Amino acid sequence: MKEDAVTDRGDDWDAIIVGGGPAGLTAAIYLGRFHRKVLVVDSGQSRAWRIPKTHNHPGFPDGIEGPLLIDRIKAQAEKYGATFRSGAVTALAHAKDGGFDLTLDGETLHAPFVLLATGVVDNDPDLPGVERAIERGLLRICPICDAYEVTGKAVGVIGGGSHAAREAVFMRTYSDDVTLIHIRDEAALTAADRAMLRDANIKLIESAINRVVLKNDEIEAFDFGGEEHSFDVIYSALGTESQSKLARDLGASMTDDACLYVGPHQETSVGGLYAAGDLVRGLNQISVAQGEGAIAATDIHNRLRAMELKGAARKATAASDRTTGSRPPRD
Repeated sequence: MKEDAVTDRGDDWDAIIVGGGPAGLTAAIYLGRFHRKVLVVDSGQSRAWRIPKTHNHPGFPDGIEGPLLIDRIKAQAEKYGATFRSGAVTALAHAKDGGFDLTLDGETLHAPFVLLATGVVDNDPDLPGVERAIERGLLRICPICDAYEVTGKAVGVIGGGSHAAREAVFMRTYSDDVTLIHIRDEAALTAADRAMLRDANIKLIESAINRVVLKNDEIEAFDFGGEEHSFDVIYSALGTESQSKLARDLGASMTDDACLYVGPHQETSVGGLYAAGDLVRGLNQISVAQGEGAIAATDIHNRLRAMELKGAARKATAASDRTTGSRPPRD
């Protein structure tokens, strides 16, 4: 990244944040309080919008709904000057004279630094009424977030392979009645996976879901080959899809599951491009995402400040040279 060129160019923004979830919004708060001109581009797809109520976020002992939490953080970012635009960034590229060009609704935006906080998208099970079930807390996607609330209940985990087996074992922390509904080929579960499930006293269903029994348009039970099974709550363990295409197009280093590698200050392998939240490998939690957003924002501000000081020093030197050159020669 050509920092001198960026200093002189007059970018539209000091930084552009792509993603309006906890990571991006927290970064916007910090940058605003650093007196930075920051734009947040929000597609409205944050996973936090799907949270009926989170009980493990510090400061809310009675829990808080995901949409309400997002609204509060956004209002705080707006208070400190952050600008918001709805939509999806369709292209991200290196600008010819430094920094980045972003394409939004056919318009090109410029910034010396970009923070990607685009997160991941859940792979929901192919079941009727999935969104309604998530809203009601009947279908859940994050046991770390809310498994405490289902302590002692009949829990079904729907998924496939070792990942689903591990999630089912994790749920044994909270319930003695856990069933893994395995929807992939039998071979996807290794002998070690099966032994782990037996040792944890987890029931295993490998029959296809023939029918979903609905009551008042909500999931009541599952029919496996003519036998119905009911659960108090179902956890989906089908994984997620990382929304990392913008970084991938720039050649950023990624893990096998398309998460981004970042350094200690959340910068990716592409200079000037940062990432925070679920897009980065780690614990997909609101508090973690917010911490990463704060780290990234602080580093962006410090680099901007260094660039400004460097530019000011260069201008002062140039002015001094001009003054010296205009003086009459001494005897």
